[in-house]
Amino acid sequence: MSGLLLGFDIGGTKIACVLADTGGRILGRSRVPTKLSGDPREDVRQIAEEALALLDRSRAEGVTGELCAAGASVPGPFDAARGLLLQPPNMPGWDQVPVRDWLSESLGCPVSLENDANAAGLAEARFGAGRDRGHVVYMTMSTGVGGGLILEGRIERGANGAAGEVGHVPVEWPGELCGCGMPGCLEAYVGGANWTKRLRTVTPSDSELARIAGGVEKALPEHAVAAAKNGCPFALTELERFNEYLARGIVQITFTLDPDIIVLGTICVAAGEELCFEPLRAKVRERLWPNYARSLDIVPAALGEDLPYRAGLCVAMQANESAARR
Repeated sequence: MSGLLLGFDIGGTKIACVLADTGGRILGRSRVPTKLSGDPREDVRQIAEEALALLDRSRAEGVTGELCAAGASVPGPFDAARGLLLQPPNMPGWDQVPVRDWLSESLGCPVSLENDANAAGLAEARFGAGRDRGHVVYMTMSTGVGGGLILEGRIERGANGAAGEVGHVPVEWPGELCGCGMPGCLEAYVGGANWTKRLRTVTPSDSELARIAGGVEKALPEHAVAAAKNGCPFALTELERFNEYLARGIVQITFTLDPDIIVLGTICVAAGEELCFEPLRAKVRERLWPNYARSLDIVPAALGEDLPYRAGLCVAMQANESAARR
């Protein structure tokens, strides 16, 4: 009889849940909007109920096996040692919430938590663009810039559990203020939130970007990408700026970690090869020693809509494999 795993992606807008065997073969999945009741314990109970309902539906369809473990990809900040979520910005009322213990109590199996960027990096390394590569750096390129360091197949956490904060390597000194409070961070230049603020300040009102956005005050990074694809000179300049700062960050990461591959998500995936990856690779190569430049791949994330399911599942798989080795 094979074992079963549950994976969760818990966020401010949606809860994704997946059931799989211990080899990672997906057997069922569900996705529901996040509805916070004001009582975190009740919210966690509802998440567990959704997972148990998925398990029941799958059993009715012939799936067999005992539930071995569950894993959850969660937003920061969180306390990995104690399994607590610590006031995630998009989940009001969740403060010092013992998600790990409450889920374990409801599901009747061990539960592991992982930072969402680390979990996504693990998923891309196991099932996506970094598959079969030994040293993978995954960079989230959305509202902020996060990172997951998957070195020799394992998440690298660092001395304080904070390794992978690639969005906060300095790319200017002192530079523009980042949301973290420090000046000059990579995220201050290529993070979606900061880029949105910039676009709404500097976009010409008669530009293609402003037309697509429906006004300068509504401009977003996705509008800049769309306008650049239409040949908008201003948007093309903005993409050039984006690539320049991202290259500065990647060069620092490469000299420090010497990865096989850097996997970039969201904004870079939307921009594509011509607007992002080709010019970005050229900029990075100019600043690296030849041995680094020859061996490094910079590629788009591959999992797409599958990522939240695979992220939570990979947390469960890693925990289950660790338990089996003990």
